[in-house]
Amino acid sequence: MNIINTLEEIKVKKSYRKVAIAACFGTFLEWYDFLTFATLAVVFGPLFFPSNDPNPGLLASLATFGVGMVVRPIGAAIFGSVGDRIGRKPVFMITIMLMGIATVSVGLLPTYAQIGIWAPALLVSLRLLQGLSAGGEIGGGAVYLTEHAGEENRGLKTSFLQLMGPLGILVSTLQITLLQHWLTPEEFTSWGWRVPFWVSLILLMMAFKVRMALEETPVFLTLSKQSNQSKSPLRDNWKDTETRKRMFLLFFCISAGGAILFFCVQVYASIFLKASVKLPPEIVDKLSLYATLALLPLTILAGWLSDRIGRKPVVVAGLVLGAVLILPAFNLLQNLGVEYNLDLKEGNQLIQISGILIGLSAILALVVGPQTALLAELFPAKSRNSAATLPHNLAAGWIGGLLPLVVTWLNQKWSSDIAGLWYPTIFLACGAIVAARYLPETRSMRLVE
Repeated sequence: MNIINTLEEIKVKKSYRKVAIAACFGTFLEWYDFLTFATLAVVFGPLFFPSNDPNPGLLASLATFGVGMVVRPIGAAIFGSVGDRIGRKPVFMITIMLMGIATVSVGLLPTYAQIGIWAPALLVSLRLLQGLSAGGEIGGGAVYLTEHAGEENRGLKTSFLQLMGPLGILVSTLQITLLQHWLTPEEFTSWGWRVPFWVSLILLMMAFKVRMALEETPVFLTLSKQSNQSKSPLRDNWKDTETRKRMFLLFFCISAGGAILFFCVQVYASIFLKASVKLPPEIVDKLSLYATLALLPLTILAGWLSDRIGRKPVVVAGLVLGAVLILPAFNLLQNLGVEYNLDLKEGNQLIQISGILIGLSAILALVVGPQTALLAELFPAKSRNSAATLPHNLAAGWIGGLLPLVVTWLNQKWSSDIAGLWYPTIFLACGAIVAARYLPETRSMRLVE
């Protein structure tokens, strides 16, 4: 009997590993495609939004990035509802194709100098398509993986999905760093920036093949056998008081908090160091690479910790630390950058800047490590996909996605490189208070209920 049980456990582990790789690879491609645009925001300004003043061009480029984030909730509403009605797997096949096609097309776009106003118009249209796709994938992927994870160590098992965002940035940044090293500035501006988008075609074919082997989740198969699927998941979610409450908590505390920290640490910090502090782009990309590498094990550690002491204390700790330390951290980054540019300490500032970025990554890990499991654990099985994906993408799109634009606009309005960071600071503080008071502990939740 022990041998049979052992063989069964091995079979289950192999099955989960296969599912995890397939789900994570597809989500990696979504993040790679989506965030390559953010990494190149400074480059897109003069190419698609030319202006004598670089500030309006940067704002327009960031606004285009934000447009893709704003429509994510629409994609979440559409694909989340479909996932609850017909299954999680079909949604993945659609979203991966949409994202891949849109991203490859960005790499083929002519610039403003070639076709005028049509260039930014087409760029915005492709960003909208990317946003719809990401809305169906990000959140839905968390539900899919968690429903396959079983009842034990879900925080650890599902935390790997959260690595896909940092890995997407890592691969994208590494490509750009190498291209900038191999190419002259003129060559990179002329055609080198297109290469990461062309690479998406290869990744798309690989992801599609891997996803063809995906299996439907055991939870959804159980619902199908019981004929217990919801016919109108979104409507049912809004009717149920407890579900509405948990959707708000997911939106305001977990997803918005994670999105704010993610875009502060993984997106805006790079833009800040390049555009405001004026550090050389190749140096910033290297520092961002170190911080991203540190984030990977920290995220897994946070997921493991949430299995031991609970999801709630880990998430609340991340929100509190973020609220307290974001402003001082960026203020210190600015001062160190100024010293480096003046060559006052012969480059020692870069080590300190790297340490600050890694510290911010640790705070981010506390919120996102348990996040995948929480997305599924908060809601009943029959409406889980739609209940989780809509508030998650609403927070990521409207709060996190617009963060670089809002912070940059506030900085310009108040003639300060730091003032705009009061916005994420206040939001994180409010999220921490609400989470500490109302967020339930979910690590013992049975997913089939």
